[in-house]
Amino acid sequence: MDEQTNVKVKILRYNPEKDKKPFWQPYEVKIEPDATILDILNEIRWKLDGTLAFRRSCRSAICGSCAMKVNGRNILACETPMHRFKGRGLKIEPLPGFRIIKDLVVDLDSFFEKMNRVRPYLLLDKPIPDKEFIQSPEEFEEIREVCICILCGACTSSCPSVWSNEEYLGPAALLKAYRFIFDSRDDAADERIDIVNDKNGIWRCHTIFNCMEACPKHIKITEYLSRLKVKAVENSI
Repeated sequence: MDEQTNVKVKILRYNPEKDKKPFWQPYEVKIEPDATILDILNEIRWKLDGTLAFRRSCRSAICGSCAMKVNGRNILACETPMHRFKGRGLKIEPLPGFRIIKDLVVDLDSFFEKMNRVRPYLLLDKPIPDKEFIQSPEEFEEIREVCICILCGACTSSCPSVWSNEEYLGPAALLKAYRFIFDSRDDAADERIDIVNDKNGIWRCHTIFNCMEACPKHIKITEYLSRLKVKAVENSI
């Protein structure tokens, strides 16, 4: 077994029921060198401080629950090894841009409300087939990559346009709109384009690539949002 190592961690703590403002709390943890950020948080919660609040579930980078900010970058705690930060101390804080419920747990109601605005499901004018919709490989390729979004919120939280404008749909909701606008099975592309084609929609995206850097699934979000802009222009002509 690898020899354990001591890691110094600062976590931004905040309990709105008793704290006037967030504050940094230091910890020192003895952990395996290949530990993830989630392993460190579990070690703190289980052995040092049972009051620490954070979300986690699948441990497989699928559910998106454990998105947070570590040393200035939005990451998934379950898949990110601490050695990625090259022996530096760790500063762990909640995703920016969202209201803090407690410690590393943020309120995602607005995130999912914006997702619901783009109607993230198939809308049909045609009868539902007895078995399944047939889609060619070429048609599926249009949406293949965007379908792997896990709704972790890391991209939206990294976007300065979201920080400055609460009404902006944000990259995750716009990416979901792309997923259905370009789906060959769907019949509501025009309706969704009308939803995203305004100052709080696709045109609030300034193509600064923060969302791509933050995405744990390496989705080319900015590229797809650029395609969505082209589609909106074509639809307006």
